[in-house]
Amino acid sequence: MRDGCQNVKFTICVTTLAIKMEAEHPETTESCPLTCTPDTQLPRINGLLIQGSNGSQTGLDKEIGRAKGSDTAGQVSNGYPSAPQTPAEGTTTACPRTLVVHQLTPSIHRETWSKKMDFLLSVIGYAVDLGNVWRFPYICYQNGGGAFLLPYTLMALFGGVPLFYMELALGQYHRSGCISIWKNICPIFKGIGFAICIIALYVAFYYNTIMAWALYYFLSSFSSQLPWVSCSNPWNTLNCTNYFLSPGNMNWTNHSTSPAEEFYTRHVLQVHRSQGLHDLGAVSWQLALCLLFIFTIVYFSIWKGVKTSGKVVWVTATFPYVVLFVLLVRGATLKGAWRGVVFYLKPDWSRLMDTTVWIDAAAQIFFSLGPGFGVLLAFASYNPFHNNCYKDALVTSSVNCLTSFMSGFVIFTVLGYMAEMRQREVADVAKDTGPSLLFITYAEVIANMPASTFFAIIFFLMIITLGLDSTFAGLEGVITAVLDEFPDILGKRREWFVLGLITVCFLGALSTLTYGGAYVVKLFEEYATGAAVITVVFLEVIAVSWFYGMPRFCRDVEAMLGFSPGWYWKICWVAISPIFLLFIIVSFVIYPPNVKLFDYDYPPWTTVLGYCIGVSSFICVPAYMLYIIAVTPGTLKQRLLKSITPQPGAQAQHCDIIITNAV
Repeated sequence: MRDGCQNVKFTICVTTLAIKMEAEHPETTESCPLTCTPDTQLPRINGLLIQGSNGSQTGLDKEIGRAKGSDTAGQVSNGYPSAPQTPAEGTTTACPRTLVVHQLTPSIHRETWSKKMDFLLSVIGYAVDLGNVWRFPYICYQNGGGAFLLPYTLMALFGGVPLFYMELALGQYHRSGCISIWKNICPIFKGIGFAICIIALYVAFYYNTIMAWALYYFLSSFSSQLPWVSCSNPWNTLNCTNYFLSPGNMNWTNHSTSPAEEFYTRHVLQVHRSQGLHDLGAVSWQLALCLLFIFTIVYFSIWKGVKTSGKVVWVTATFPYVVLFVLLVRGATLKGAWRGVVFYLKPDWSRLMDTTVWIDAAAQIFFSLGPGFGVLLAFASYNPFHNNCYKDALVTSSVNCLTSFMSGFVIFTVLGYMAEMRQREVADVAKDTGPSLLFITYAEVIANMPASTFFAIIFFLMIITLGLDSTFAGLEGVITAVLDEFPDILGKRREWFVLGLITVCFLGALSTLTYGGAYVVKLFEEYATGAAVITVVFLEVIAVSWFYGMPRFCRDVEAMLGFSPGWYWKICWVAISPIFLLFIIVSFVIYPPNVKLFDYDYPPWTTVLGYCIGVSSFICVPAYMLYIIAVTPGTLKQRLLKSITPQPGAQAQHCDIIITNAV
């Protein structure tokens, strides 16, 4: 095997993960000590790590090259061929040699996806969420229409997709959640995992409330006449104007409100019964029941793990595309639809000189693909070790971006129709953003379509399914992280832990169910996930690229896929992606959000509250750094070196080590 071994031929054959070695000269019986070498320094044969009896790699290059190029030997368990290997003749054997093979295969105890499609649909369902429907179309027309697609595409190519690919590769190789994975990479950054879990809880507090609103609309749609189509309801005011009844004679003023707007604000949310964040009012029992039903669906979809959630996404991830296609065809046939499409795509190239356009493009692609929430790490950790996560990253990110683009046509065809009916410009009717775009603007147009009840039912069912996918993913990221961190305590109690987590999320969401709950939702949306999660991902990229090391990370990818990432990906991970994230972070500091909802201007003290919410998650990162340095023995230099070094044996969960002595 090395220059010191004579006439020894051996065959690597992994049947039941055993290594058989045959020696033509068994007369040598002296043993040699076995030393340990880090796996990152060991030679590899298509996913196998091999070292000699004393840890040396001397003389192995020739053998490895022969093994890689041969097609005559048996197959190893990762699907790549191995070959008989013969050392150079004329050498003498000082002692028998030991072959140590690290077989990189998934732990048999870890759950995996039933089918590859379960994983892809889960990732697509997570990435394609409500933001694709309401956020992208608004940001696109606000930032130059078709011209916005240029910075959006560039930010996706050099920022979003590389980060997406990195997280899938990390999760699949280390097979751990966002907390325990850091012992394999750089232990001092373990606080990132705790910060991600807190951010995911904040998202669960407000995101599911939006689905509760959609469920209320869905149930209200089962009537011969939709309740937001007229001004004769008890919640309507004198300003209510239904311009669809007599579009040629209506008198629409700046003080006019539509039936859909009053149904949303005065009946569903009841924000008129709250004075603001300082006076939220009572909990709406109708919305509380809707949210309880949503969380019940969530619990029974994820309580058993990816085996159950992977089946549910076959419905929740595909149904929205059917509805989007139906609504796109229906919207294209509406009067004035072309006006909305022109407004959506007409390029304003002068806007590209505006820095805020590039900031919005970077933020949109980042929050659309969703790295940094622990979800991609969790989902990829249930993949087979040799799954092609590179192709998965390209496919799912492409589907996500194309869905955002298509959603723009679905939204703006109906905005063009609304502008035609109001006899106003598209810019004047396209002022609603966020949930209001769905629950006011789109609901209003649907109510005045033929077969309005049918379209309302499928539309709000689509909103629910879009939200459910993201909730499944977000909570699974937390569940995987905690169960991997505490396997002895919670490993066999997943159902009870999920029940406790769902209960915490429901109780945390009660403030969003009050009469002023919409103000709380807006506060969480602006401050809980923005700068905090971007800063967390920035530190994650730095930890992987600069502390764990790009050469080591690329070897990990090569062990899984059989090829190493190219220079494009390496440059993005080392330099471009960190700059991309730093660019967004600086923009948040320079341009703090100006929060306003309906006619309510958030007072200055809410800004302080918002920053406290954001810091409450990120504080886990420096706090854990101080903790690990304090509890690690040795001098300060020794503590720092140990805290940035991957822990020994951290990869044992997917490395089976077989040691066989040549006699």
